[in-house]
Amino acid sequence: MAPQRFREQFAQIQRSMPGVPLAIGPDDAGEFLYEKGVVLARDGEEARVVEDTVRQHFTAFAELTPDQVHRVSPQTNRSGITRIRVADPGEGDGSGDPAVAGALRALTATEGRAGRRLISRNHVVHIAVNACPGDEPVPVPATTQSNPAPAEGTHDPETAVGVLVIDTGLMRDHRSYPLLAHTRGDTQVKECDDDGILQQYCGHGTFIAGLVAAVAPNTDITVRGTLNDAGAILESEFGDKLFEAVDRDGWPDVISLSAGTSNGRTDGLLGIDAFMEELREQRTLLVAAAGNNASALPFWPAAYATLPGYENAVLSVGALRADGEFGACFTNHGPWVRAYAPGERLTSALTGFDTPVPYVYQHSTYDACRYGFSYTCTCQHPRHTGVLSEESGSGKPDQVMFEGLAQWSGTSFATPIAVGMIAAHMTAQAETDPRKARRQLLDAVTEFAEVRGAHVPALLPPTWRPAPVVRPSARP
Repeated sequence: MAPQRFREQFAQIQRSMPGVPLAIGPDDAGEFLYEKGVVLARDGEEARVVEDTVRQHFTAFAELTPDQVHRVSPQTNRSGITRIRVADPGEGDGSGDPAVAGALRALTATEGRAGRRLISRNHVVHIAVNACPGDEPVPVPATTQSNPAPAEGTHDPETAVGVLVIDTGLMRDHRSYPLLAHTRGDTQVKECDDDGILQQYCGHGTFIAGLVAAVAPNTDITVRGTLNDAGAILESEFGDKLFEAVDRDGWPDVISLSAGTSNGRTDGLLGIDAFMEELREQRTLLVAAAGNNASALPFWPAAYATLPGYENAVLSVGALRADGEFGACFTNHGPWVRAYAPGERLTSALTGFDTPVPYVYQHSTYDACRYGFSYTCTCQHPRHTGVLSEESGSGKPDQVMFEGLAQWSGTSFATPIAVGMIAAHMTAQAETDPRKARRQLLDAVTEFAEVRGAHVPALLPPTWRPAPVVRPSARP
């Protein structure tokens, strides 16, 4: 069965995507979300092969009607992806989709002959504190210093490293935070609900931008609200949204991406293949979050870091706990995660600088770590009751007030720490090639941490302040 938080977020994301029936996969295991009744194929001949095979496999669809096959022309679909309907998406519940699973099985032999993947589920790509969040933001006093603290240095438009954050939009009052005075980009579409309560995950992009600016002051940061208010988007749309961002702003030095999905495969996401192939030919470095499922399953696009041809173009980042010595309980892990950075209880800008903003917790904390760790992790502390857990009788949800800064955890935030360290290295060494800077930085790492028994490179900013944990981690 899917984990509690994953199920709670499944309902939340479904509400944010009206008219798009979703399922949990595979077979209710809680690894990813996907669109029911639909598969993806590359436009053109491969889409026709998929269509013909589906017709043969599902005799009920021998005569597909126009509304059962949705095609997007290459002129308006730069990612070259076709959505093919294989069943009525309104049938069944969210615990899987047998028709989609059958379509995938039907193409197995054909894929072997073609020599490459032909078909995919239409996965939900989500911010990496979303489908199974490390925690929710916690307010801190206005006098609290950010962690990492602001590094020494100034912003020089002539030499600043260009950073593009693909995320949720900026909060309206973000310029009230000095480190974000020169940050630009999209503003959050709707920060609060009709009752004036801060919506879940609002401020995510602002928090990330604040971390980059703290570690690397000499950066030009652009935040694009590519993901909707719930931080989720269908794979079939994500590739085009990535193209739109780089077409609008130009290919930057570094892309910070704290979003992705697993898909049960080891060869990437079909919906962003075209974007990733173009990225490979650019000089831009993609730094991507490894995800928060405490899993060794590849999380895409971070896991591209280990695919042939992408080793220098992508850096996958996992999260360390607050002391920097071990992996955070929630972090994904495995050989495909190339580096780790602090990702537990970081402090950065959120919202409420001009006017305090209330927030109601969505998830309840646990009595013990849901992943089996023994230190006082974010699963347990600080204690609060969430509105999405009300049905289980957890009690009245807790409400807090944000007045500027917040503390938050997740690989979402380890990622901009790594981005900032690469950008700071570029400034310090007058290095203009971000991929070369990545190699230099990792080659020079002297700090290591332990994650699930493996010794991994730890990117620890000089101004980051580690915090003691209650007990040493008991690795499950």
